[in-house]
Amino acid sequence: VGVVTGVAQGVSHQQKENEKAANANPESRTTKFYIDVVIEDEGSRSRGRGEVLHDSIVVVRDDKLWIEAKNRATGLPRREDSHPFTGFYLMYPDEDRSPAERGLVTTIQKDPPMLNWIYVDNDTFELKYANRTGSIAHKVGPYDWTDEFNDSSITLDDFEGFLAVEEEMYRNEQGHPRWALYYDKNDDGLKGRKKGRRTMEVSLKRRMVENQEK
Repeated sequence: VGVVTGVAQGVSHQQKENEKAANANPESRTTKFYIDVVIEDEGSRSRGRGEVLHDSIVVVRDDKLWIEAKNRATGLPRREDSHPFTGFYLMYPDEDRSPAERGLVTTIQKDPPMLNWIYVDNDTFELKYANRTGSIAHKVGPYDWTDEFNDSSITLDDFEGFLAVEEEMYRNEQGHPRWALYYDKNDDGLKGRKKGRRTMEVSLKRRMVENQEK
């Protein structure tokens, strides 16, 4: 079934770039996956914020990427009206970027299924999503993954520099602050941008969508 995308402008350009881009396993680029959040430090998994964040899932809402609790039975967000990141890698359509950068897209709703680009806001370092027009001025790649295993980690600029940041202004249904995803671009713990908020290093693991069309 065809997908109505929010990135239609880039389809022909992306196809040309894919022809030029060397890749040992090209099918893996367009394999759809969810993103699970993992706390690598075992000592931090069982207490405090680590217990809240470990083995959770990334969702898209209000133009940002958020971390939410996972339904253990389904592997999807516990909150039924949340839309999980469901995306794949795609060359970003911008002839002014040389070399071309591998971007990351996700569906942002179930019906109709529309795609947007994942980008890092130049000012705040938040992970957000938008169409090409809304994302082109920001950091859109290059995204990659650490290996070909199902639970490989997502990287940006060959760096697993992702942070969960507690957003006091946004509350979940229990009244607790929500956790948003940021990119620690300068590897300094978001110095000058954290503004007193609690943060935690997280790994973003790919989990392949089952029974997807090839």
